[in-house]
Amino acid sequence: MKPNVYIDGREGTTGLQIYSRLAARDDLRLLLIDEEKRKDVQERKRLINAADLVFLCLPDAAAEEAVTLAENPATKIIDASTAHRTASGWTYGFPELSEAHRDAVTRSPRVANPGCHATGFISIVYPLIAAGVLPKDALLSCFSLTGYSGGGKKMIAQYEDPARDALLSSPGVYALGQTHKHLPEMRAACGLETSPVFSPVVDDYYKGMATTVPLHMPQLRGVSTLREVRDLYRAHYATGRGVVSVADNAPGLLYGAARSGRDALSIVVSGNEERFTVTALFDNLGKGASGAAVQNMNLMLGFPETAGLNLD
Repeated sequence: MKPNVYIDGREGTTGLQIYSRLAARDDLRLLLIDEEKRKDVQERKRLINAADLVFLCLPDAAAEEAVTLAENPATKIIDASTAHRTASGWTYGFPELSEAHRDAVTRSPRVANPGCHATGFISIVYPLIAAGVLPKDALLSCFSLTGYSGGGKKMIAQYEDPARDALLSSPGVYALGQTHKHLPEMRAACGLETSPVFSPVVDDYYKGMATTVPLHMPQLRGVSTLREVRDLYRAHYATGRGVVSVADNAPGLLYGAARSGRDALSIVVSGNEERFTVTALFDNLGKGASGAAVQNMNLMLGFPETAGLNLD
């Protein structure tokens, strides 16, 4: 029997992207809410409890409320909001980090989908800490370039308004108070003792992300060349199922939209033997949101992990 899947909040950017990935599949059944009832709590509750798996594509408070509506113990939930990413009883949905992470996602009834900036940072830092070459008390910094779709419908409307502010044509650094909502998961997932200094940047293109962590080689233990750093990442992501890969060489220029439209993530190591950067290139709506959510759904429902993903 085909599993029933419901997207609570299908009208939002993440929900629409999940829907577009699932609508063409014939191995599941999408439960759809009538447009006039999409804010009807009782109708939403009925569909949540009729589903084998529910995606929550809602603001944090609404996602927390939606979880209380789930009374069917067989209903599995993937929350795309920030609400449960460091919450007890929820599995952090980043299966490439280790086989233990993949197994946890497969077995869990409650999975928190990672944030987009957090996905880039964690994909870079977790392998270094797991290998013991970067200490957990490391003081790190990170800058992360994203397309404006990461800001949701309101920001998309601002950027696509013909009468928009001229400043929107230039990069904008935001979250200047160092309280970005992804920081807790970035720290927790990597096991860091201190959150990084984090500078997210939004620019005038629709989607795509380049998250970069700069490092000095003496910060690392047991490696002293870029080749050794690349080999460390290759070993860590050897079972990445094609979703996470490591570039052979660093190009002379990296573009934030280089992986736009794909659900894969590429690690790029650039620099020299004294100081270097590690950049994660991916789509903020792909591996940074909806693609990752579908990947987690595949594991939770027993489908091939990369079913319905665009990895080319």
